[in-house]
Amino acid sequence: MDWMDEVQRRKEELLEDLGGLLRIPSTYDLSTAGPDQPMGAEVARALSYMLELSSREGFRVKNEAGYYGYAEYGPGAPDDDYIAVLCHLDVVPATGEWTSPPYEPSIRDGKLYARGAIDDKGPTLAAFYALKIVKESGLALKRNIRLIFGTNEENQCRCIEHYKVMEKKPLTGFAPDADFPIVHAEKGQINTRVVLRQIGASASANENDRSGLFLASFFAGGVPNMVPEAARARVAGPEERLEALAEEFRSYLAACGRPGQVLLEDGEASFHLEGKSAHGMEPDQGINAGLLLIHFLKDYLFQEDAQRFLACTDAYLFEDWRGRALGIASEDEITGPLTINSGIIQYEPEGESFFHINLRFPVCDDDSRILPQIEKSVGKYGFIVEPPIIKKPHHVDRLHPVIQVLQRVYRYATGEEPKLLSTGGGTYAAHIPNGVAFGPLFPGKVSLAHQPDEFIGLDDLFKSAAMYARAMYELANEDL
Repeated sequence: MDWMDEVQRRKEELLEDLGGLLRIPSTYDLSTAGPDQPMGAEVARALSYMLELSSREGFRVKNEAGYYGYAEYGPGAPDDDYIAVLCHLDVVPATGEWTSPPYEPSIRDGKLYARGAIDDKGPTLAAFYALKIVKESGLALKRNIRLIFGTNEENQCRCIEHYKVMEKKPLTGFAPDADFPIVHAEKGQINTRVVLRQIGASASANENDRSGLFLASFFAGGVPNMVPEAARARVAGPEERLEALAEEFRSYLAACGRPGQVLLEDGEASFHLEGKSAHGMEPDQGINAGLLLIHFLKDYLFQEDAQRFLACTDAYLFEDWRGRALGIASEDEITGPLTINSGIIQYEPEGESFFHINLRFPVCDDDSRILPQIEKSVGKYGFIVEPPIIKKPHHVDRLHPVIQVLQRVYRYATGEEPKLLSTGGGTYAAHIPNGVAFGPLFPGKVSLAHQPDEFIGLDDLFKSAAMYARAMYELANEDL
């Protein structure tokens, strides 16, 4: 059977259905959460959209209280063994400057631009049409195939945790949410806030006897798994001190080669600095605006709490993506080095002051080693580590049948050797037995996931759909 020919016959329909999903701004939003929409109204709308498409195609569907849904096809009953394809419908916020509106899909030069185009709505529709092709082919299957639609992958994976409680585990499966050829290992993750224990920073700038400067607020970022692209701070103090500080900041911006500005008004200086966003699993690919602004401010004397906040954050995070200063660096041949990103940084004299860490550690390491060392290091500055969210590392042996099948599919479709990869990112694959990630990003291609002007190449989208169709068919008939 020519799987690619089947995709080509349906490509216009695929793009039309994908466009409808991309137009839904399905970001996590507790302000609109409620019954049957625990992740917010727009995420719920995206789930309803996919289940309506699934009903249209005659798949068995389920919506589990808005946490997740699925579309299933195959010869067995709903509780029989099945192969899982794990997708997610939520997206990160569409921050930054876009060439075209992020929720109005735009095709330019053979690429489809929109938030979610490659992470993960494009691959989701590719998998959906793959299952549609398998069904319409009439080919016999030994097992059911289930497309799982998650709703909280970009936040805390509450959807898939709920799924594991409510549903029978699949035999194996894949997530179309990473790279080709095959991602068979994922780093573990630690997500937590490191919070400053304040000892009294409510004094005004005029009452501060150290320098007359008072850090009134500091904010950077908003999503833990993204490198902050902008940071801002407010400093109060004597006019002559603020004017000198503003001039030094302008010189700092020029030396760093970064955009930014400072405004002086009513006894305050407002600082703004722009960095470069990137995925939290690759913090070295971005420029953390928050850490860059802190690195400037830390050389000046502020109130005691602010001084400790700036000193700790700068000492352990500035230009150190490997955790060396914290004493937690590690590395292995399967998944590479430990990485650490601070996606949210906040200081408020009368409120909470903290930095969030999104840490990814190799399969050779363990959170039981890492966390005590972080606590010891930041404790010197009066910080505490909140109870973390931990994801254990995941690794599938290269000889497992799921890998053998997907290698065969990839080799046939591309003519290239299907090397096994690892990732610092977290996918749903780590939540199921022997799960792996399979595409959609082809070797040598650039990904703008989590960044402005996110896109997926149309040829890559269609080729992925063809590969997913064959993979579903073969896995459903493989001896596992």
